[in-house]
Amino acid sequence: MIETPPLVDQYCHGVLRTELGLGTFEARLGRSVGPAAAGTTFFDTQAGFAVRRWCPPLLGLEPHCPPAHYLARRRELGVVESGRRLLRGAGTGTYLVDTGAPGDLTGPKELALAGDAEAYESVRLELLAENVADTSGTAEGFLANLAEAVQHAAAGAVAFTAGAGEGTGAGAGYGAVLAFAPAPPGPDEVRDAAARWLARRAKGGPVRDPVLVRHLLWSAVESGLPLQLHTGAGDPRERPDRGDPALLTDFVRATAGVGGDLVLLHGYPYHRQAAQLAAAFPHVYADLGPALARTGARADAVLAELLELAPFGKLLFSSGGHELPELHVVAARVFREALGRVLGGWVADGAWSWRDAERVAALLAAGNARRVYRLDEP
Repeated sequence: MIETPPLVDQYCHGVLRTELGLGTFEARLGRSVGPAAAGTTFFDTQAGFAVRRWCPPLLGLEPHCPPAHYLARRRELGVVESGRRLLRGAGTGTYLVDTGAPGDLTGPKELALAGDAEAYESVRLELLAENVADTSGTAEGFLANLAEAVQHAAAGAVAFTAGAGEGTGAGAGYGAVLAFAPAPPGPDEVRDAAARWLARRAKGGPVRDPVLVRHLLWSAVESGLPLQLHTGAGDPRERPDRGDPALLTDFVRATAGVGGDLVLLHGYPYHRQAAQLAAAFPHVYADLGPALARTGARADAVLAELLELAPFGKLLFSSGGHELPELHVVAARVFREALGRVLGGWVADGAWSWRDAERVAALLAAGNARRVYRLDEP
């Protein structure tokens, strides 16, 4: 087995503070807006099988135990203790936490305490804009306050993130916006867009105006912090091809040399396109984690495809874990297992040395993320 340092989970959310029943738990394993097929549950997915493989032993049960037995043990221990055992069993040393997701979720400090790890914040751009809008009366005031808020956030966070979807009205479809207009909008365009959105915002409208979206993204780029962009098949209500990272190509080209790095989150099933952009542009990086967790027993093939295209210094692990600590665990365990099998196979074939395999594994697990997010800088 190839050894790795404690993982840097470069993108995740907090976990729920509340207990879950069987139905509410298994619904969070799927990516559908509706129920599972008749006679099945979302445990009948690669992610569900991976949870049953890796999580029961951390709570004192046998692998692959029935879901009802697992959840009974989870309730017996309580949400705090079961979460602590699961997170500490993931082998993650550092979390970068998107705090913009809705729900009663733990924040970075709570997640760090539960997981016996470090944690940093990644600021959700859409939520930042919404909070500023709710305290700004005019378009001019909103834009001035937004610029100040971005600057303030950049001083305390390690990254900005955009396009996550759940509950925000945003989604991986930002690529469709940027494909047609990758450049930053002009001041008059932005002011008019802000006025239109503020008028709708009184009714609770999220950030959807394409001009305002571009302004937000360019504000983040120019801050100098890394910008995490969601790609791949996200919200099942969106057309899947709207998440193709290839749609970001002109935006990627336009941002070269302007500000911070771009990190293409998730990517799957368009992970090859994400890896290709990471190979082509020095300031672009691609994500490894959730694609591996969702593909479970097929993770080796997905990882090998990413390693075919992207330089090894351009790939970063994340879990994308959200609500369930099990998803943090599964992503970490599946990543390590897939990494060991893929790199170990190349060593066994004589294509790689053990020393090189362990060096590359350390880059993917933690080293690249520590460099991109400047985690070791004072």
